[in-house]
Amino acid sequence: MLKDITIGQYYPVQSKIHDLDPRTKIVYTFVYIIILFFANNYVGYALGAGFLALLIAMSNIPLKFVFRSVKAILIIILITVILNVFVTPGNVLFRIGSLKVTDAGLINAAFMALRLTMLIVGTSIMTLTTSPISLTDGMEYCMKVIPGIRSYAHELSMMMTIALRFIPTLMEEADKIMKAQKARGADFETGSIFKKARNIVPILVPLFIGSFKRADELAMAMEARCYRGGNNRTRLYELSYSKNDRIAYIVTVVMVAMMIASRFLPLMRIPIQ
Repeated sequence: MLKDITIGQYYPVQSKIHDLDPRTKIVYTFVYIIILFFANNYVGYALGAGFLALLIAMSNIPLKFVFRSVKAILIIILITVILNVFVTPGNVLFRIGSLKVTDAGLINAAFMALRLTMLIVGTSIMTLTTSPISLTDGMEYCMKVIPGIRSYAHELSMMMTIALRFIPTLMEEADKIMKAQKARGADFETGSIFKKARNIVPILVPLFIGSFKRADELAMAMEARCYRGGNNRTRLYELSYSKNDRIAYIVTVVMVAMMIASRFLPLMRIPIQ
């Protein structure tokens, strides 16, 4: 399960998505996340899935690797599906005790699971195709246009990127600790949910200690290299838009227009319920 978390990882291959400016990918990701909530019919979800499939195909990342991130939130998806199945009113298909399963509940559960999957996969594509350094620069440029936080844009983007960068490292360290505990006779598989929660404590304690130690070493390394933040800081590679970035922005605008049209235009409205 820990190895299935792909958020924060970078998959180094050559593709048109990898070559895009990080600002383009950040803007597209946020727009895609927001526009998914406009989908309320079959056409909207089909468009969202189609644009995501195109993005995955152009990234040259194996499909199996991309969808590994969904396994990490599989429990959340299952809980959401169960709640929608039994809570949504509609025509009763069958009963399980006092619980009713409706046709509208099944449809809403399926589309809610699809929406969560597209949200996670769409976000993972951004981190998988963008190196941590490029992601930091892109976040900083994007935050500089937001009033109120432009003065702290570099510090905020650095913290966010460091957090994303160390997610795979912490997961790898947690996996090593778990294997070491299993070698000493620890059992993480059997027992009630409360017993399993108590068994996680021997993992969390050394993991937190290691995290604080790693953070202290990182701070000392940055101080030793006279790191002073974003004031008058130069970069080895300056960000610049290319022809492909302009095409990507046009595709983003087309996607937004089509998703909005699928919600409001009568010809494209095929309601889920």
